[in-house]
Amino acid sequence: MRNILKKWNGLSLILRIVIGLAIGIVLALAVPQFTAISVLGTMFVGALKAIAPILVFVLVMSSLAQATEGIGKQFRMVIFLYMFSTLLAAVLAVLASFAFPVSLKLTEAAADATPPSGITEVFANLLNNIVSNPIDSLANANYVGILTWSIILGLALKKLASPHTKEALKDLSDAVSQAVRWIINLAPFGIMGLVFTSVSENGLAIFKDYGQLLLLLVGCMLGMALIIDPLIAAICLHRNPYPLVLRCFKESGVTAFFTRSSAANIPVNMALCDRLGLDKNVYSVSIPLGATINMDGAAITITVMTLAAAHTLGITVDFPTAIILSLLATVAACGASGVAGGSLLLIPMACSLFGISNDIAMQVVAVGFIIGVVQDSFETAINSAGDVLFAATAEFYQWKKSGREIKF
Repeated sequence: MRNILKKWNGLSLILRIVIGLAIGIVLALAVPQFTAISVLGTMFVGALKAIAPILVFVLVMSSLAQATEGIGKQFRMVIFLYMFSTLLAAVLAVLASFAFPVSLKLTEAAADATPPSGITEVFANLLNNIVSNPIDSLANANYVGILTWSIILGLALKKLASPHTKEALKDLSDAVSQAVRWIINLAPFGIMGLVFTSVSENGLAIFKDYGQLLLLLVGCMLGMALIIDPLIAAICLHRNPYPLVLRCFKESGVTAFFTRSSAANIPVNMALCDRLGLDKNVYSVSIPLGATINMDGAAITITVMTLAAAHTLGITVDFPTAIILSLLATVAACGASGVAGGSLLLIPMACSLFGISNDIAMQVVAVGFIIGVVQDSFETAINSAGDVLFAATAEFYQWKKSGREIKF
């Protein structure tokens, strides 16, 4: 048994995840009634969600307490890349929806879902989250609040803490990071449970009823992730970005696809940034920030679903109004929660731009929940992989300017 475990641990994590993925599919098709396998996926996602708030709080506070000067440019650049990419994603969704209009089969409204009443409410919720009680923020995984308080405390400790206190913070940060590595090492078993649940519960019927809509959504997301985002990275770095892009997909996108939570994937992304050799002082802030504001997939979902609703109702949408929709979707996507289906409840707000009633809009949301097993999985995968891609691009850009060699 010891030799078997040694050989298993000797395999790369990606290969082990692929093996877990294959076993999960086989078991789902062979013994779909054996639901106990699903517990592995539930436990894995639960562990990631449990450790992520602590990881972000401790890592950001420790990093800022010990940070050196001169990292502000990287923060400004990574925030610009996150927002610019999200805007381009919304514009791409507009162009694709004009080229390939889709009609929806409207269903019963999602009765238990309450969307925000408008962009003012989205901003109000965001501001309230910023000043939320730090203990509540940790307990409820409110990453905006966690970031705010960890930055405040980190800056205060940088100014006031003794060297011994800073060293203790570093030790605590290292301990939490080690716990994360242990959890991530169990990813193959978690992925096996998650894919078992998806395949055994959903099957392939969803593709038959909503194939055209899914094709448009997934096509936009893959176009963004494999063409436009790499083009942005290539312009910044003046080199082929695809080795970095594909690595982000393999080591971040795969787990995000199955967890369907950007927040749960924060520990995975931080571990990948560490392997890429990025500055811990920067990525400890930029990665959780990316899980909040880097929302390419959410912007695409909001835009495509809104324009599909307009097309279904026979509403003519001119291009200038569609661009306004892109801007609205970009801002709204940043308010989408970091959990499964977070972007769907922002669709009614976007639909209101075209005078679509809330009753109809909530039926569109219901369609979104039906296709969510595919849509939200792809959405989270490109969002999460993009978090690492742009965090790395911003830092590698600084390396290039200083003459340091860049290795993906």
